[in-house]
Amino acid sequence: MPLVPVKDLLLKAEAGGYAVGAFNCNNMEIVQAIVDAAEAENSPVIMQASQGAIKYAGLDYIMALAKTAADKASVPVAMHLDHGTSFAQVMQCIRYGFSSVMIDGSKLPLEENIDITKRVIDVARAVGVSVEAELGKIGGTEDDITVDEREALFTDPEEARIFAEATDVDALAVAIGTAHGQYKGEPKLDFARLKKIKSLVKVPIVLHGSSGVPDEAIQEAIRLGVRKINIDTNIREAFVRGVREIIAQSPNEIDPRKILGPAKKAMTELIQEKIRLFGSSGKA
Repeated sequence: MPLVPVKDLLLKAEAGGYAVGAFNCNNMEIVQAIVDAAEAENSPVIMQASQGAIKYAGLDYIMALAKTAADKASVPVAMHLDHGTSFAQVMQCIRYGFSSVMIDGSKLPLEENIDITKRVIDVARAVGVSVEAELGKIGGTEDDITVDEREALFTDPEEARIFAEATDVDALAVAIGTAHGQYKGEPKLDFARLKKIKSLVKVPIVLHGSSGVPDEAIQEAIRLGVRKINIDTNIREAFVRGVREIIAQSPNEIDPRKILGPAKKAMTELIQEKIRLFGSSGKA
């Protein structure tokens, strides 16, 4: 089926009280693993491309893979731009066929973040593309997006209300204690802040940097209103684990298919586990 906007998936998740997984893709094996897992779980799914993925694979390759996967899939699949850095880049991704985009103005003052988000929404809505924005700074590293731990600022609930009302954005990423990349310790999420934000903001909430967050914390975040959960690092870990196991077992193996096939299987299994955790199994 054609790629669908993330907004459509999140509105159903809001009504059903579950979250939809958003999984970062960089190559064919990851794209296949994401859709294979969604098919196996009869779940809607969001594929997303970060700055690093776009630089590595190129927009044309990424979109060709995503469109092929969605066309063959029997479950709803969205293709989302993760952490769009500029108006021009977001427009380029829309032209290439992304069904959803994120404009990350979180480093800007509130009014400037509102302004660039509204500019993106004006164009995206006209062509049926949904828009995610971010308020607050999420620590760690997301490819080229780095926020020093000392600068990582949690989302202010009142600013979230002002932002959501001013922009009418389709989804809002908030900073409540998660981080991009691998955690040094166990993350502690600010559930009181999330609950306050959700009481003031009526749009679906997005949780970035969710790899490594304990299952119980993920479930509590969903209970409090998170509807889109981003996973990248865990997929990379599964990929590398699968490759290392084969190389260790067969150090003379030279067939990429025999090396990448098990890695794809490991990623598929990991993504299925996340889909079940998020509650979207059977919701396609």
